[in-house]
Amino acid sequence: MPESLTVDVLTAIPMRDGTVQYADVYRPVGQRCPVLVFRTPYDRTGLGMYGTLALRAAKAGYAVVMQDTRGRGASGGTFTPFVHEREDGYDTIDWAVAQPWCDGNVGMFGGSYDGVTQWQAAMSGHPALKAIAPNVTASDYHHGWVYRGGAFQLGFSLGWTLSLASHNAARDPSVPASVSEDLTDALDKLVDTTGILPLADHPYLDQVAPYYREWLRHPENDEYWRKLNVSTSYPDLTVAAFNMGGWYDTFLGGTLANFAGVAGQSAVGDRQRLLVGPWPHEGLFRGNPVGEYNFGGRSTGGALDVDGLQLRWFDRWLRGVEITGADPTVLLFAMGENKWREADSWPLPGTEYQDWHLHSGGRANTLHGDGTLSRETPGDQPPDSFVYNPRNPVPTLGGSLCCNPVHLQGGVYDQRPVEAREDVLVYTSEPLTEPLDVTGPITVVLHAATSAVDTDWTAKLVDVGPCGYARNISDGIVRARYRGAVPELVTPGEVVEYRIDLGATSNIFKPGHRIRVEISSSNFPHFDRNPNTGELPGTSTELVSALQNVHHAGAHASRIVLPVVPPDATRPYRTES
Repeated sequence: MPESLTVDVLTAIPMRDGTVQYADVYRPVGQRCPVLVFRTPYDRTGLGMYGTLALRAAKAGYAVVMQDTRGRGASGGTFTPFVHEREDGYDTIDWAVAQPWCDGNVGMFGGSYDGVTQWQAAMSGHPALKAIAPNVTASDYHHGWVYRGGAFQLGFSLGWTLSLASHNAARDPSVPASVSEDLTDALDKLVDTTGILPLADHPYLDQVAPYYREWLRHPENDEYWRKLNVSTSYPDLTVAAFNMGGWYDTFLGGTLANFAGVAGQSAVGDRQRLLVGPWPHEGLFRGNPVGEYNFGGRSTGGALDVDGLQLRWFDRWLRGVEITGADPTVLLFAMGENKWREADSWPLPGTEYQDWHLHSGGRANTLHGDGTLSRETPGDQPPDSFVYNPRNPVPTLGGSLCCNPVHLQGGVYDQRPVEAREDVLVYTSEPLTEPLDVTGPITVVLHAATSAVDTDWTAKLVDVGPCGYARNISDGIVRARYRGAVPELVTPGEVVEYRIDLGATSNIFKPGHRIRVEISSSNFPHFDRNPNTGELPGTSTELVSALQNVHHAGAHASRIVLPVVPPDATRPYRTES
């Protein structure tokens, strides 16, 4: 431990275009050391959730650079999400290695958007950047940040934009007071604000967050998004990456993709690590409950000492310290059993992808209907029908949400209130007689027809306890026009196959529990509503109802594909064995 620390406040760091970004530097006095960079749009001075790690790292002999990103906090320029982070990250690292107190080795840490700044810096290829520790962040900023399955992630995208914009407006004298007031009102009434149509009808964002309209102008995965996608650089990346995420985090797909992609495609595949807990977006730090559910004391980041795990990671790759009893490559929290487990890869070896088929006599509406779920292939069965009315959408109840705990609570909630609706089809298995370990990516293969030329289909996996409590596990959506590689409207009445990505999980369904699948056409305001008109969703105020038919017989056997793993696919985490 260094004898003393110093803090260099408001240190100017020049960018290549002349913009100056500011940072506070915490460092040992009188010694050269590795540098950890934290680049954030959330105010470097507050330290926030990562302050403990920053101070602990400084005491452990690292120089820690806490920097406001472009256009945020004290830094100059204009904040446009994603766009400048690659070059600004490179320039910040370049500045750091030129300082007399830097030994030439740089790492980065942080989560959410602070994870974006890490991956974009890694994509810049700066040779001094040796290791990163991104937590709860994305890979693809189209599918997984702004959109998912072709649907706009309305609650997050609008809520996050309003939060950032209102913070900037309060500090910027050029922003009229009326705009600042409108931003605050919109954020305080977020649930009402998400109901506004067209989606771009938020004039108070035009001055402070014009990128919101830009996102809406790019509903397809075009070059606007592709040039930012981390996956395009997987083969070329040279950094060791400790990926952390949560089963109920909105960016879980990115966490898993970044780990598996770099591990499988780059020369540093053996320098990748994965940690996933039962957390929503901020759950690593907030602990239990996750929504309304308590996964136990072992589930928290504090119980794992995640800060200590990250420091060991940086010691290994920035200082060359040999770690006694190396940490596992993959560490997963198994919900249901509520224990940590180790593995060597993701997805897990020996995974059996089991088809669980939807069955009914044509009346699977609500949890009181006749929908069932089993391994048996359906015989001759009538389809199930419901009316999707976008003026009365199925309300979001938990799940992978971010980032407004007041109005949009993520995590676990009893789904029975949603399952009581006539526009929700419910398929439930018989009680299990032995445990079923479902760990890996989940897909619903849905055969369905609609009276509309475009609509949405949603699916949800639920663990039903003996008392009836319906714990949501994962969910997903697909916009009909984006079901394939090329956007295409559907023919009304034609049965079409859809594949709905439900993300991934690790959940052990216990004996006496039942597996449940929900099917519907909306999950609002998590996702925007499809108007069923054929117009691009969100571009007008017209909304019409659609008659939806879900088929599950013969060539149209709708099903959920569950990743079932054998007992030897994982090992007990050594601290719990």
